[in-house]
Amino acid sequence: MQIEVLKSKIHKVTVTECDLNYIGSITIDENLIKAANMIIGEKVQVVNINNGERLETYIIKGKKNSGEVTLNGPAARKVQKGDKIIIISYARMSISKAENYNPTLIFPDENNFIK
Repeated sequence: MQIEVLKSKIHKVTVTECDLNYIGSITIDENLIKAANMIIGEKVQVVNINNGERLETYIIKGKKNSGEVTLNGPAARKVQKGDKIIIISYARMSISKAENYNPTLIFPDENNFIK
């Protein structure tokens, strides 16, 4: 049996832009992606701390050292620039592996940079 567990989390980053006319996804600063052990194209859950909205999308690489966190396409209707969000990815694994697995959790500063 396999279960789905927390793999990575970028906790409480600030949305820097919303682009309704883009084709979709979330654009994240390359440094944040790497620090969180996430990859481009990975499915993520986005939780908006300001309004409780939750959505699923995929990651697009943003400019390195930019602090960018942009919600694109329909997801842009679920957030506003300046909202605080949590970006979560999950992994499937056996229960025995999950019992010993340590997820990657990062806590960027107010400008979306790693402390």
